[in-house]
Amino acid sequence: MTRIFEGLETVGLEHLAVANGENHDAPAAKITSEQHASPREPDLLRPEDVQQYKWEPSPATLVSLARRGAGVEQFRQLRSRLSGFRDEAPTKTVLISSGLPEEGKTFVTANLALSLGRNGEKNILLIDGDLRRPRLHELLGAPNRIGLVDYLSGSCGITEIMQRDNSFKTAGNGAANGISNLTFISAGTCGDNAAELAANHRMEQLIRCVSAHFDWILIDASPVLVVTDAVDLARAADAVLLVARAGITKYEDAQRTKSAFGNTRVLGTVLNAARGVQHRAYYYNY
Repeated sequence: MTRIFEGLETVGLEHLAVANGENHDAPAAKITSEQHASPREPDLLRPEDVQQYKWEPSPATLVSLARRGAGVEQFRQLRSRLSGFRDEAPTKTVLISSGLPEEGKTFVTANLALSLGRNGEKNILLIDGDLRRPRLHELLGAPNRIGLVDYLSGSCGITEIMQRDNSFKTAGNGAANGISNLTFISAGTCGDNAAELAANHRMEQLIRCVSAHFDWILIDASPVLVVTDAVDLARAADAVLLVARAGITKYEDAQRTKSAFGNTRVLGTVLNAARGVQHRAYYYNY
């Protein structure tokens, strides 16, 4: 099984070990706070306003849905480290990115969201902010008919793009088929104007509108060394979490990835797909 460890000390980042969620059912979301939004938005976000779908999550990729295992433990550690940052500064909205494609940012984002939810956090919002190559809906087995692109373009309101799983249950193999307190915003149908949409400040408006209703908001963003979308979307986040891949990500690329976010608060780097290497070896190798 893929394991994720802490690493990249010389990039100058705080080190994070990946965590995972526990195996008890999380309570259903309660959305009650007042919302300040555009005229298209309702005065109140209620659970019944969020569309319900039957998701078909991928158990092979969503390791946090398992009852136990190495993946479960790794994401539990990351979840604990992420929660600890709240002692330093307000931390609710976290954007997750990488330098280049195929480093595992979507895998980390999805499993971290599930881990946070299964830990008993009241409300988790997961947003697919990769407007070039969205994949979160594939991992969750969720529809992608409308989503963030439609909101950023001004063609629909917030509740129209939110969705939840209506089929939470436990399969015979002990893996949960969904999670009861996760709200998801897919990317929607992506076009050629992703850069303009990411930079138009509507993302900041969305986060302001929904922030009071969720305990954690995670945004999966495009690789920052390929396009600048993640830098623009990071304006709406409290902090950024980076992902690198063992044996693939070059040291120079990791440095450039961190530098791309400038003065944005970078929590650290998750080293993905590391196998059979003791923790001390990372400090030596990097």
